[in-house]
Amino acid sequence: MTTTTTAVARCPECNSERPDLTRVCDACGAPPAGSEHRVGDPLEGVRAADIEPYIALRYIARLFKILALLILLMLIGEVVLGLLIDGRAALTTLLGEATRLLVLAGMLWAAGDIAVLMIDAGHDLRVARILLGRINARLHQDTPPSREETRNEPAAAGAPRRIP
Repeated sequence: MTTTTTAVARCPECNSERPDLTRVCDACGAPPAGSEHRVGDPLEGVRAADIEPYIALRYIARLFKILALLILLMLIGEVVLGLLIDGRAALTTLLGEATRLLVLAGMLWAAGDIAVLMIDAGHDLRVARILLGRINARLHQDTPPSREETRNEPAAAGAPRRIP
């Protein structure tokens, strides 16, 4: 005797039975699973439209860091050429230039790190808003009507109800 059990899929939003995850949930109207999601991404389960604004910010962070590295490369070239051409006489001038370029490269690198920090803060804010929305929906779904709502409902027979 062979028995087969079929696992019933559940909606990730309302946890009701959902036989086909590729269709909209009948109970809560949740979108099809995987309709706008990236697969194999570290942010799997997040819609592409939700993280789209952060892609440009990530490119800007990379640009700042690449510029900082280019400035350091230019600094090394300037020091080598200065020492080859002028020798020890160029040390004081090179020291000032090196300090200025190192500070500029450090500021560009820090700007890149701040851009990455802004991306992380944006993701955290978005997750908090999504979770609060889910909590709010669950609270409104499970909450029985309050006393005020039941008091103000008209009587079933059509006669006005007296409020004590």
